[in-house]
Amino acid sequence: METLSYEIVINAPLQKVWDVLWTPETYTEWTQFFGPGSVMKSDWKVGGKTYFVNAEGEGMVSTIDSIDEPNQVIFKHLGMVDKEGKEDTQSKEVMEWSGAFEKYILIDLEGKTKLHAEVQVDKEWKDHLDTGFIKGLDVVKNLAENK
Repeated sequence: METLSYEIVINAPLQKVWDVLWTPETYTEWTQFFGPGSVMKSDWKVGGKTYFVNAEGEGMVSTIDSIDEPNQVIFKHLGMVDKEGKEDTQSKEVMEWSGAFEKYILIDLEGKTKLHAEVQVDKEWKDHLDTGFIKGLDVVKNLAENK
């Protein structure tokens, strides 16, 4: 498992960047590079359920490890979910990466926001995540600065 980090400075306040990251309409826009039609469904509770799924409804089941809106949120990935909504948190494949973190830290720079994203992944996913985050965070920047 390796930790990948991404940063971008956005000319918008923390709350606006937070809202672009997590509002359903804009979430789907900036995450399109991970998978078209991506959605996140969350109860926004520490220890609750959060689903990161594609247009077909398959993807990851996670939980919020900690949250301090609009400064940071840390997700802990627990397993996979299939099209029928069945969760897999126990298979050998899932156990190899279960517990991996995905962090979003927003830092106020006198009215601008430094957005720092960090994700733990297997090396085989590095190129996919590099593309997703590099292109996706540019979309977050554009939406936050121009909406």
